[in-house]
Amino acid sequence: MSVDKAVPVSPPPVHGHPNQFALLKQRRFAPFFWTQFSGAANDNLFKFAFTVMVTYQLSVSWLPPALAGLAIGALFILPFLLFSATSGQVTDKFEKTRVIRFVKNLEVVIMLIAAAGFMSSNPNVQVPVLLGCTFLMGLHSTIFGPVKFAYLPQALNERELTGGNGMVEMGTFVAILLGQVVGGLMVAVPQVGPDYVAIACVALALVGRLVSQFIPLTPATDPGLKINWNPVTETWRNLKLAKENTVVFRSMLGISWMWFFGAVFLSQFPSFAKEVLHGNEQVASLLLVVFSIGIATGSLLCEVLSKRHVEIGLVPVGAIGMSVFAIDLYFASRGLPAVSIMSVGDFMSQHAHWRVMIDLALLSLFAGLYSVPMYALIQLRSQPTHRARIIAANNILNALFMIVSAILAGALLKANFSIPQIFLFVGLANAVVAFYIFMLVPEYLLRFIALIASRLVYRFKITGDENIPAQGAAVLTCNHVSFVDPVLLMAASPRPIYFVMDHRIFKMPVLGWLFRLAKAIPIAPRTEDPALYEAAFEAAAKVLRDGDLLAIFPEGGITKNGELQAFKGGIMKILENAERDGLQVPVIPMALTNLWGSFFSRVEKGNAMVKPFRRGAFSRVGLNAGPALAAAEVQPEALRDRVAALMTA
Repeated sequence: MSVDKAVPVSPPPVHGHPNQFALLKQRRFAPFFWTQFSGAANDNLFKFAFTVMVTYQLSVSWLPPALAGLAIGALFILPFLLFSATSGQVTDKFEKTRVIRFVKNLEVVIMLIAAAGFMSSNPNVQVPVLLGCTFLMGLHSTIFGPVKFAYLPQALNERELTGGNGMVEMGTFVAILLGQVVGGLMVAVPQVGPDYVAIACVALALVGRLVSQFIPLTPATDPGLKINWNPVTETWRNLKLAKENTVVFRSMLGISWMWFFGAVFLSQFPSFAKEVLHGNEQVASLLLVVFSIGIATGSLLCEVLSKRHVEIGLVPVGAIGMSVFAIDLYFASRGLPAVSIMSVGDFMSQHAHWRVMIDLALLSLFAGLYSVPMYALIQLRSQPTHRARIIAANNILNALFMIVSAILAGALLKANFSIPQIFLFVGLANAVVAFYIFMLVPEYLLRFIALIASRLVYRFKITGDENIPAQGAAVLTCNHVSFVDPVLLMAASPRPIYFVMDHRIFKMPVLGWLFRLAKAIPIAPRTEDPALYEAAFEAAAKVLRDGDLLAIFPEGGITKNGELQAFKGGIMKILENAERDGLQVPVIPMALTNLWGSFFSRVEKGNAMVKPFRRGAFSRVGLNAGPALAAAEVQPEALRDRVAALMTA
């Protein structure tokens, strides 16, 4: 059987691998990973070698060296603005492996043209040819961008998506680093440097094309799509399409801000190294190495810290770290004594420079923690038939934000801001922007609070979390032990949960604000407030109609003695309303364990939250989730028995 007739990528198992590195042994990921790795390496080998040639080796009157880097960068990014909308449509319409192989064929052709340019001895031929190839390589990356991120959700399950994105992000930055280092070293070889670059570019393109042949077939998500070739109207349509999902659209804005933030630092590394740190070109390269390693490390840490879920609670962690270390970079780099230009060895021998390097490494590490969960969330929450077009819209926003960052950095420099002051400005702006986004999309803040509670306040162990549905409506039923039960349930689910809760909890100063932010549904006994009682069940019905997760505590209140109380009939009313709406909703029994007696629980002859050090920090608590029950199987007493069994499991 030929490779082209390989079976399509199959739905991955829930526990498909022990960690993200094991994906490199699986055909559904490894060929794709090395295909994108080779493409990113080739992009940067070509661009950096060309930039060095124009800056140091060639002389053309119409492109002075000072403008060469800007011209090459602008030509590379221009296709993202012009053709992203079209490439998103192509990816949704056609089988993705077919699109990938087309892109790699295009790369081979471009690199053959570039090889002729590199090997030419006439600068007036070399520069125009290589500028044209720069634009075409930007087009190559524009087409590959949507298919790269749209492929992953079809090849990986929810538990693998964060790790897969982390691997791709890590691979991309390592490839960028290797491409620039190799390109710079090759082109500097006297006499034959450009020839070496030409051979390397063509070889990398051929390797990428060969590896792409082993990527499994991946079905089109919208084969009936009629392509709109007008990039302006289609770009606007894609942005409107993304804006329909508030969380997805504002995550796109968050990612675009990260590119704005990162572009400011990357663009200033050469000047920062020379004018502030008093280092030579090798010191500038060292800054790039540290930044790339930091991003790669943060990207890989995401799977570990998220416990193999799409954990957007890491996004505020990343935002905080980005601001803290960007601001500290200002303080670490100001006032360094003016000395003659230093080599890497001399630079590293001074302790003051170590603080700069640590700030830069941690800043980029937190940027990795910030970006990977957002990419995974967009992939997970986007409608599959429109996923590539939404990713294309994200690429357009990224390009626009990077252009604005270049303009702003230039304006600040013209206004006599120093480079450390620009870093300070961006660090402070990052804190403001992040806070604004988290207030607009409370889910980020809620997940952050849940992450802190489950990792720092408690040592939280989840068993049976594969029973929590990754898609579709379901009712989660759990025992009620403490005031933080909803927060721990949030930490256990990669999806938002809407809680039905006693109306009195909303009157508590901090927890009330938190649960209102989470759009929890207040409920009161029918005898106390009939209108609120009925409104609660109608709101619960809407949650299920929308295909979301609904959580209830069937005991009706927090236990006063640590024992499981009788379940009330509210669960039956919820299921009856769902059946009225034509839904057969599964019920997931769950049990929190070892929470009784902690600070947030009541104790016999006492109230909750009165002794701060009761049971101490890092207490071990757990959540056991059982297999789903069909609605027809559910009765309050039988459901209580299931939960009771999970409490002792």
